[in-house]
Amino acid sequence: MKERIVSEKGPAAIGPYSPAVKAGGLLFVSGQLPIDANSGAMAGTIEEQTRQSLANLRFQLEAAGLTMDAVVKTTVFLKDMNDFAAMNGVYATFFSGVYPARSAVQVARLPKDALVEIEAIATLE
Repeated sequence: MKERIVSEKGPAAIGPYSPAVKAGGLLFVSGQLPIDANSGAMAGTIEEQTRQSLANLRFQLEAAGLTMDAVVKTTVFLKDMNDFAAMNGVYATFFSGVYPARSAVQVARLPKDALVEIEAIATLE
């Protein structure tokens, strides 16, 4: 059985998908764009966009009763791999202890022309 999770603090989905889904002891969080839920805007720098994407990820986790410590895997989609170091610097501040496993890939284009999008898998244990 699966359950849809939606944070009231995060931005609304921009398509026919769930922001997060609980299933099989895991929480699957859809890619989080750096959209500020209050303004609907995206900041300009990769650092600001990474911070907002991770804040939106945290909002989805909190809606499921979890913290960032529950994250076991992330995938980071970057518009430009030259932004990797700057993204990584911000990313490191959102996790402590055992960092999640991670993939980071450069993509041709992201929705709304974002610089970064981050998805995650978290454990419900």
